[in-house]
Amino acid sequence: MFYRLGLTVAARAKLILGLALAAVAICAVLGVAVFGRLLSNGFDDPSSASSQAKVLLDQHFGGEPDMIFLVHARTGTVDGSAPAAAGTELAGRLRSDHRLTGVTSYWTAHSAGLRSKDGTYALILSKVVGDDKAAASNAKALLSAYHHVDNSAVTVRIGGAQGTDVGGQVTKDLAVAEAIAVPITTILLLIAFGSVVSALLPVGVAVVAIFGTFAELNLLTHVTSVSTFAINLTTALGLGLGIDYALLMVSRFREELARGVGVPEAVARTTATAGRTIAFSALTVAAALSALLVFPVYFLKSFAYAGVGVTLLSAVSALVVLPALLAVLGHRVNAGRVRGLKAVRSVESPFWGRLATRVMRRPALAAIPVIAVLLLMATPLLKVTFATPDERVLPTSAPAHQVGDILRADFATAPAVIDVVVKRSAGEPAIASYARQLSALAGVQRADSSAGSFAAGRATAPGTNPASMSAAGLQRISLNSGLDTSSSQAQTLVRQVRAVAGPAGATVLVGGTTAVLIDSKHAISSHLFEAAVIIVVTTFLLLFLFTGSVVQPLRALLGNALTLGATLGAMVWIFQEGHLSSLLGFTPTPTNTSMPVLLFCIAFGLSMDYEVFLMSRIKELRDSGASTPDAVVHGLARTGRIVSTAAAVLAVSFFAFGTSKVSFIQFFGLGTGLAILIDATLVRGVLVPAFMRAFGERSWYAPSAMRRLHDRIGISEADVLTTSAISHRDHLAPDVRFRLDSRT
Repeated sequence: MFYRLGLTVAARAKLILGLALAAVAICAVLGVAVFGRLLSNGFDDPSSASSQAKVLLDQHFGGEPDMIFLVHARTGTVDGSAPAAAGTELAGRLRSDHRLTGVTSYWTAHSAGLRSKDGTYALILSKVVGDDKAAASNAKALLSAYHHVDNSAVTVRIGGAQGTDVGGQVTKDLAVAEAIAVPITTILLLIAFGSVVSALLPVGVAVVAIFGTFAELNLLTHVTSVSTFAINLTTALGLGLGIDYALLMVSRFREELARGVGVPEAVARTTATAGRTIAFSALTVAAALSALLVFPVYFLKSFAYAGVGVTLLSAVSALVVLPALLAVLGHRVNAGRVRGLKAVRSVESPFWGRLATRVMRRPALAAIPVIAVLLLMATPLLKVTFATPDERVLPTSAPAHQVGDILRADFATAPAVIDVVVKRSAGEPAIASYARQLSALAGVQRADSSAGSFAAGRATAPGTNPASMSAAGLQRISLNSGLDTSSSQAQTLVRQVRAVAGPAGATVLVGGTTAVLIDSKHAISSHLFEAAVIIVVTTFLLLFLFTGSVVQPLRALLGNALTLGATLGAMVWIFQEGHLSSLLGFTPTPTNTSMPVLLFCIAFGLSMDYEVFLMSRIKELRDSGASTPDAVVHGLARTGRIVSTAAAVLAVSFFAFGTSKVSFIQFFGLGTGLAILIDATLVRGVLVPAFMRAFGERSWYAPSAMRRLHDRIGISEADVLTTSAISHRDHLAPDVRFRLDSRT
């Protein structure tokens, strides 16, 4: 199958390259437009009660303030004549700005909640108009227009949900990350390939995949919401996989040429061996990433759109475009040699061969310490807590972060964090009774409704503005609480509010920041099993088709579980517990609800990438007559340098995101890079040889029925592999050469 593909590509190489250039040009035109269509939210479940409550509040009650202007008096208090005049003038400008609605200032409302405890700060609350896309655009323009409105009387900082320009910061961070990753990657490519021409080939693979994925995302934005963070994965994964696949293909192509094989035949054999490995690798990565589609939050779905797209396009580019390039270049693939650099080839590496030999002499002694270290790294997971992102994901120098800190520290009460929407009209007595019950809950400081305000189960004031609490058959009750919105106490309070029976015949929706957190956690936890089944079943089936064994997929799944547990534990230790916070410049916060799932799926898929790389060589040697121990030693020796080089390059692409100013992007980049390095070294170098030695020939076990199934549908290039092994016989151990000669 893949051999015939290689022959076809080699015969029509120039035509394929011409079509590829045209496709890249079209995708580039489509892809450039995607940057203006992406959204920076997507962490909540649109079908949840909290999201439905938010929609109703936005439509009928003006919504909750999402852009906060914090006014600070340079001298005295905000009640002084000069600060008051400046604050009043700014509030007037904001009221006349068509991009804002519901502007409320301390100087007009005279609410104690809008004034800090010491009187030096006051708030102007407002809401940005428009749906998600329009509001994001308006917010960006507002931040630009009002970023510097200080005068001699006051200073002004902007915060709130729309005042936190995470998307803009991520765009800047992406440019910085690429500026770091690209030069380092270029150096690593030159070291890996040893020539300028070969080092440029991965760029061609990556360009096709990245621009193709940008075009895909642009098309998707017309039918669904897509997060701006998908761009990060597209560039990092596109460049990384392009390098991985090109390194494998070019190394194998060079081997074939070095043995005197003609260019068309070398292309065909390379596609049959390395190409088959790439195809299975891409399918396993795509399968892992596709599990993100089961989650209702579009932040995670967007990574699936980008990840699956860039993975499959990288594979297509490596299987079609790259062989065409190799066919045209032929022996010129080695042109532009860099003096002093020796290319990484797929020949036996003494280090990796010796390591495998030593591990297999004492497998338990080698594996147990590695497993113990990985389990120890996973222990911080026992203390993980979750939250949805807020302004604290930005550095402390960001105005939005500073506004949030001042609100938490200097204001007596935060704005209402729990909104209750009662659907269907209910009489004033029923609303009053319901609000009274809610006000009696521990943690509720005040309940405001159209029937009045209540505290501790007693009425404290009549309804002062019924129009803001009742509209179109809906009733709104705002519960004020001084609790941290991500705390366990706040979550308990929301659950208690939801447990209180609403007015007879009415439907009650509870919203607010804490309710969104609870619903987001539920949206993820309730789909975890489904996602896990997708990952485990597809991985098992693909590895079974690849190896013909039921033991190998189970061994791979266990190895990945250790890698991912250690990685997630390390990330909790760093980002939640705050270790390395001063070095990386972030504020420790509870773990973003979406990040463990995202990291799990991406790291799992990439781990399987290197699993397939290694197992392809091991199985190739075993199918050629080698014993399992010999196949493992020589397979690891031949792939060790390729896997470690590919892992280093891919890890650099993700580690570059550690320079981000957004903490959950740092979490994502550092976590993925760490998982790649753990898998490529400890798992592939130690645990795989130890397992294979312990199980021996049983490593290839499959029930007879499944063996027959594999013989029928498993993809194999047996003839090509045998021919390749014969040509490699001089590199094999004497007993392996004897068995190979006997077989052939």
